[in-house]
Amino acid sequence: MPLDRLTPVLERDVARLEEAGTAKGAEHVVVGVRRGEGDRGPRFRLEGEADREFIRMNSNSYLGLGLRPEVMEAEEEGTRRYGAGPGAVRFISGTYDVHVELEERLAAFHGREAAMIFSSAYATIVSTIVPLVTNETVLVSDELNHNCIINAMKLARPAGKAIYGHNDVSELEARLDEWAGKAKRALVVTDGIFSMRGDHAPLDEIAAVCRRFDDRFEENVVLLVDDSHGVGAFGETGRGVEEYVGVPDGGVDVLVGTLGKAFGVNGGYVVSNAALVRFLRESSPMYIYSNPITPGEAQAAKAAVDFVDSEGGRRALAHLRALTRRFEEGLGRIGIETIPGEHPVVPLMIRDTVRTRAMVRHLFDHGVLVTGLTYPVVPKGDEEIRTQINADHTEADVDRVLEILDAFDG
Repeated sequence: MPLDRLTPVLERDVARLEEAGTAKGAEHVVVGVRRGEGDRGPRFRLEGEADREFIRMNSNSYLGLGLRPEVMEAEEEGTRRYGAGPGAVRFISGTYDVHVELEERLAAFHGREAAMIFSSAYATIVSTIVPLVTNETVLVSDELNHNCIINAMKLARPAGKAIYGHNDVSELEARLDEWAGKAKRALVVTDGIFSMRGDHAPLDEIAAVCRRFDDRFEENVVLLVDDSHGVGAFGETGRGVEEYVGVPDGGVDVLVGTLGKAFGVNGGYVVSNAALVRFLRESSPMYIYSNPITPGEAQAAKAAVDFVDSEGGRRALAHLRALTRRFEEGLGRIGIETIPGEHPVVPLMIRDTVRTRAMVRHLFDHGVLVTGLTYPVVPKGDEEIRTQINADHTEADVDRVLEILDAFDG
């Protein structure tokens, strides 16, 4: 048997993860969705849970666009017109007019010269960072950046890597000062929204530091921001952290976003100037060698961007902010600590592993899906439950979750 000696090794590895508390465990399988109606938002049914229905408070679909009729109809129309899949990578015969139209729409939405779509935001980050790094580049990264950035940095081969404390602009400045004159290029990378905490990077201050040091690096200080959790969910018009903090035009050189969170579809993208995007088309491995999103997904994503960039989108964003505020205020009344802010990621800072797990179970038993983060996944004292408000939740949904939380006595 070819795997007779490997199989027990793999089983022991998984067992160690389970013993350490870091295994993901069995996945909940969604078997049905009941659309929202009246004062009730969408409800989700899970395999093995009979006819129970759940409020989903752990979804990245911040505006609920994946269930909007115009977005679903756009995907269906695109699929009828072009078929279910692209059939090839982009440079062979997998580029459809809807891919090009979506890229033009994203570039315009972000006020950039060009855009480029990938199969996912994770693929976008890896296939943007790695080609932009040479052996004369220093990579500078926030210590709480997402796993995709961490793994991209592992794959890259820079002259050096420098980590600065979370959102610590003075430490970023010190790291750039240390490398000035030692590297030709500096690539500063940060999340826009930090997905576990819901806080945001001070991009206006970070951009200002990058500009101050730009002349000290022969090939510039390049600021790359992954705002996958911000775009479409943050800022008055959904332009993300750039808009929220007021970054001047040109402050963020390379912006990565996703189509799979607030836009409610699938895929990732990068926007920048035309020369950089052209370079990435010729050098990004997950663009060159992987199929793009389907034409149907591209058409759905374009419909989603059009919605966000409309009066209806601005109303949905205002509603999302109001629901987030209502939830945070309710948490304060019942004595649950959070990290306040306008972003719809609302962490419940439980700060105890046993209590966190018990509260997650209590919520599940009462029909609410959330994500718990416990030691050793997070440091002792930082245990939390990540909740995420969506615009297709209702005030009654939020109040019901607060009622369930208030009833917890574990």
